[in-house]
Amino acid sequence: MRKIYSLLIVIFLFTTGCGGQSLRQEIEEKTEEGKMRVGFSQMENNSPWRIAETNSIKSEAEKRGIELIFMDAEGDVEKQINDIKYLIDQKVDYIILAPKLYEEFGEALRLAKEAKIPLILLDRKAKGEPGEDYLTLIASDFIWQGQQAANILVEAANEEAYIVELTGTEGSSAAIDRAKGFREIIDQYENMTIIASESAEFNRADGKRVMESIIRYREKKITAVYAHNDEMAIGAIQALKAAGMHPGQDVVIVSIDGEKDALKAIIANELYASIECNPFMGPVTFDVIERHQKGEEIAPHIVSEDRIYTIENAIRYVDSAY
Repeated sequence: MRKIYSLLIVIFLFTTGCGGQSLRQEIEEKTEEGKMRVGFSQMENNSPWRIAETNSIKSEAEKRGIELIFMDAEGDVEKQINDIKYLIDQKVDYIILAPKLYEEFGEALRLAKEAKIPLILLDRKAKGEPGEDYLTLIASDFIWQGQQAANILVEAANEEAYIVELTGTEGSSAAIDRAKGFREIIDQYENMTIIASESAEFNRADGKRVMESIIRYREKKITAVYAHNDEMAIGAIQALKAAGMHPGQDVVIVSIDGEKDALKAIIANELYASIECNPFMGPVTFDVIERHQKGEEIAPHIVSEDRIYTIENAIRYVDSAY
């Protein structure tokens, strides 16, 4: 009888359109006694990489019989902070956080720590001390990714290029570290010159728009593009082709993520290389939770292993890419 009553409440809230409050009440009604409850605060869920990451967390939680409370901040930092506060109020056992920006989550981390809820950072850093302010960070090495992109571009361009850099979201650890790693290498070569560096928000449409703007002023000088992710690189390819340029011939392009469309672009000889940023973090995340439950020591930073995709291996991996 109670299950029927709960279902009627959910249906009523959905049909009466109570906005965010109905979602929270629905979550509360679905709570199952005695089951581990994990909250997952995702910054947004609107790109192939983010969707792959979200699906990996969801499927692994289901496989292990863990109740997952999923919150999508839809790119809004204030909403994401409030989502974390809500998860704390719900007294979940763990919180998984994929933070949009680096600086803004100090209060949220403090509140989780005060509530004695272990918090795991996923794929991006937030300001704080791992092992102190949060349990651990599970992420790729963004500085390494930037370094690899630079090394590949240096070799492909024979140590001479005029480079456009399309950066990710300003203030995100991914954008900060991918730019840092890239410059650590590029600055060693006198004839490798960054002629423009602009944010395209890790977004394909913005990548195209920003690249179109740069082309209008820099067309004769552009010989290389470094994009902080594949979505921006694909947008840049579209802009270059629309301007009558030939990506892969006139312009060498290197990016990061390793998504399916990027591997297709490599096979088409439009993208030179993509450094993987593995989004399938579900298994390692829930392994960490299980180990922590057993009282095992958890490393403050768990680094994802990433490969580099080029024409030599793109065909082999394209069908299994996200």
